[in-house]
Amino acid sequence: MDLLTNPIKPYPWGSRTAIAGLTGRAASGPEAEMWFGAHPSGPSRLRRDGTELTLIDAIAADPVSELGRPSVERFGERLPYLLKLIAVDRPLSLQVHPTAEQAADGYARGDRNYCDPWPKPELICALTPFSALAGLRAPEQAATLVERLGVPALNPVVERLADGDMLGGLRVLLDLPGSRAELVRSIAWAASAVQQPDFELIERLARLYPEDPVVLAPLLMRRHELEPGQAMYLGAGVLHCYISGFGVEIMGSSDNVLRAGLTGKPIDVDELLRITDASAVPLPVEPDEDAYVPPCPEFLLRRIMSGTGRTLPGALPRILLCVDGVVQAGDEVKLRPGDSVYVPASEGPVTISGDGTVFCAEPQIS
Repeated sequence: MDLLTNPIKPYPWGSRTAIAGLTGRAASGPEAEMWFGAHPSGPSRLRRDGTELTLIDAIAADPVSELGRPSVERFGERLPYLLKLIAVDRPLSLQVHPTAEQAADGYARGDRNYCDPWPKPELICALTPFSALAGLRAPEQAATLVERLGVPALNPVVERLADGDMLGGLRVLLDLPGSRAELVRSIAWAASAVQQPDFELIERLARLYPEDPVVLAPLLMRRHELEPGQAMYLGAGVLHCYISGFGVEIMGSSDNVLRAGLTGKPIDVDELLRITDASAVPLPVEPDEDAYVPPCPEFLLRRIMSGTGRTLPGALPRILLCVDGVVQAGDEVKLRPGDSVYVPASEGPVTISGDGTVFCAEPQIS
């Protein structure tokens, strides 16, 4: 069992207080994510026999001992999940993730959008109230909302939506002729006259992205509000955008993200529209005892609460993350908020106890 040191990603949309406050530090700038895992873009580090190494290197030295034979046979010699603390102070990009087949095909073709051959399903469990746009509305409903703005330039979008073509409406929006800045100003001005949350969000997005017509997304997508302890699963093809909040996120260990806007990062509208499933929606995930079990094999997430105690069987690679109080893992390791530990498959059963809350990530192998 190894205590971990974990990288923090200073993306500009991150919070200056959430991760820092949990870990008892002062932040020098925005902190968007803390990563716990063996992803090449930000692996956790540990110490063994007086030597510091990455979790990637530890796994590579003895994959079967670290991951367990069932995980190696199912996912190869890599940790199949990535655990994160995610702190959203500004909306993220409008994005979607591919299926396993789409990822493998894109990577094999050398498409620059695909950094690896793996899918990226994800689950978010809220630590504070958490807001997101995820999944597309019924096109007729979206048409009514967009038409309410009364912006003549959007009439072609309304027509496509009214015909039942959701992705076509998004394509038309992104291809509208004329000044994008002028269009966004018109959209924001019209939205300011409607005192409803989705229209107010348009105004906020327009201030952040004054030349991006994707600020219209709140009228095209479904709004979700999670309370602490509630979780939502986003599978392949679900168009989404996190708006605000602090949570624990777990995902397939992949960098495959297709974006269409609300970002300074590269976008590929054609590929995003190709892999977006207009009918795909996020799934609420209720805990089964202490486990959030999504419909994907790469991971499940346990939330072990204060005073309940739990003995986890061996044979699986796990990462434990404390978010509250003090938690005892095994006989020797004591975790406080922000502390984490890697438990290799060879460790055997681990008992968790104490007056605190710990999240546990593991692959979903029966």
